[in-house]
Amino acid sequence: MTDLKQTPLNALHRAANARMVDFGGWEMPVNYGSQIDEHRAVRTDAGMFDVSHMCVVDLVGPAGSDTVRRFLRTAVANNVDKLTTPGKALYSCMLNPQGGVIDDLIIYFFRDDFFRLVVNAATADKDLEWLGRLNAEGDFGLTLTPRRDFALIAVQGPNARARVWQALPSVRSATENLKPFNAAVITDTPFGEAMVARTGYTGEDGFEIALPARRAAEFWQALAAAGVRPCGLGARDTLRLEAGMNLYGQDMDDAVSPLDAGLAWTVELASARDFVGKAALRPDAAQGFVGLILREAGGVLRAHQKVETAHGDGEITSGTFSPSLQQSIAFARVPAGVRAGDEVKVRIRDKALSASVVKLPFVRNGKALVS
Repeated sequence: MTDLKQTPLNALHRAANARMVDFGGWEMPVNYGSQIDEHRAVRTDAGMFDVSHMCVVDLVGPAGSDTVRRFLRTAVANNVDKLTTPGKALYSCMLNPQGGVIDDLIIYFFRDDFFRLVVNAATADKDLEWLGRLNAEGDFGLTLTPRRDFALIAVQGPNARARVWQALPSVRSATENLKPFNAAVITDTPFGEAMVARTGYTGEDGFEIALPARRAAEFWQALAAAGVRPCGLGARDTLRLEAGMNLYGQDMDDAVSPLDAGLAWTVELASARDFVGKAALRPDAAQGFVGLILREAGGVLRAHQKVETAHGDGEITSGTFSPSLQQSIAFARVPAGVRAGDEVKVRIRDKALSASVVKLPFVRNGKALVS
């Protein structure tokens, strides 16, 4: 794995005997021993994830102008005009002209001439190229800066915020009253300037923190000393699936409309605003995107398994065994007529096993929402 990119925390992962894997061209920890224990730590206490492979991108326009806002009105499917309070965040998809998802990302508003994006690791180069093309074609004159000088650490769980304040007391006053999906930039932490966002990918409360890469190892060690458990990509996947959160490249990609991936809520079609891909979207022809729970023994739900319904066939996009529910769960793209409460069959090897259709998510804030 010598040709893989490494995060600033790579040496700490190796010292902790993490099992390292190739994830989108990055060498990342999949677990540090027990993936189940890591999953449960996040659901019951606090766990931390190195997400420095993801990319922070700063979009800056002429001082005092609304150029960045105007650019994002056309570049993403959600409406950035919803962002009026500094630090407020918005989840959106960026589409190609065919209506496929180039990437899903979080947009942070700080000023009309300064927004910050967090994009996925495997798509970062593609995203920057696409954003640069839109910037040039529209003659917006923006400066797009990938902030590879930042590391990203996600601390998640019911006790996550308290543990962050224990490890980094200087950010408490600026973040104690931070509402979900908001961020604060703090210039004078002991580790330098940091952005602390009350966001996450686990269905639990917590923070995602961007801070100088050169100081990331110190912060990671301070969190560990405060009792936060290191967690790998394995637990991150089971947590996000329980929480009903999509994974780019698995649940959607360049060839999949957000309307076919359960992401219609991230697409704003009501206003006259135009955006790339809008003309290709067909809400009346959208497929269903549902949760499944396996009801028969004999296998585990996995991506690409065929789903047989009364309305036609579908396919699982993500599947796993849920540590919280102790059942096999999945997301599936199915014909539009399929509804929560329906019974379907899933082809697992040579068997057709029964599964129930449920409304997503499966688990939120440590509580099971389905049975």
